[in-house]
Amino acid sequence: MPPQMKLSAITLDCSDPLALAAFYQQATGLEPHPKSDADFAGLNREDGLFIGFQRVDEYRAPRWPDQTVPQQFHLDFDVDDLDEAEAWLLDLGASKPEYQPNEDRWRVLIDPAGHPFCLTAKG
Repeated sequence: MPPQMKLSAITLDCSDPLALAAFYQQATGLEPHPKSDADFAGLNREDGLFIGFQRVDEYRAPRWPDQTVPQQFHLDFDVDDLDEAEAWLLDLGASKPEYQPNEDRWRVLIDPAGHPFCLTAKG
């Protein structure tokens, strides 16, 4: 039997960890990690999941949908209302690329550091 594994952390590379943590803190309501600093910042969820943001020198943001700098991964968030969530996140500093593969079911947005993430309609 394989060992049990529980996802405990997700870490995103970026040029400004505190700024990216602030964006996702506003977007998710997660609590900032008390030891966040300019090189590594994080957010804590009640169930123990940690989202980290680490500073990388000469960081290059992923390109969507162009793959000259591949996205490598992306985060998905379930939302009740796609239009409302999209508008709110755009106000927080996200951007919306022109290419949207299935805008009725999900939206691709770009965080302030250039990472694509998706909003998915619940249900």
